[in-house]
Amino acid sequence: MTGQPADDGTVLAAGCVLWRRSPRDGGDGGIEIAVVHRPKYDDWSHPKGKLKRGEDPLRGALREVHEETGYDCVPGVPLPTARYVANGRPKEVHYWAAEATDGHFVPNREVDRLLWLPPSAARLRLTHERDRELVDALLDALRTA
Repeated sequence: MTGQPADDGTVLAAGCVLWRRSPRDGGDGGIEIAVVHRPKYDDWSHPKGKLKRGEDPLRGALREVHEETGYDCVPGVPLPTARYVANGRPKEVHYWAAEATDGHFVPNREVDRLLWLPPSAARLRLTHERDRELVDALLDALRTA
């Protein structure tokens, strides 16, 4: 599926559950998950954004991660697609697991804060339940990899 919006008016977006190996293992799987704060919505979420017209969802997810976090990443397995209504329109967000490689965060217009948190803390910080479920999906994917 490419493009934005879809023929039925659905807003198409993509993002990643961005993770890295923890510099310290606190008994929480040895990984940290990036969560971003969006001042426009005053929420904490995974990096994501709308697809450009004709853009491949995975390419869009990687672009959005870089734009919002400053990190490059290696995409992994697809994670569950989130479907919900935003601003009165249906929205569909495709997600992938993605391991952070190079980069560093610089606050920007869309994202003013980024935290690297163990999975249990990331679940608590994330604003929406659908984003918490993606943490579980990531952990399941990493366990079976």
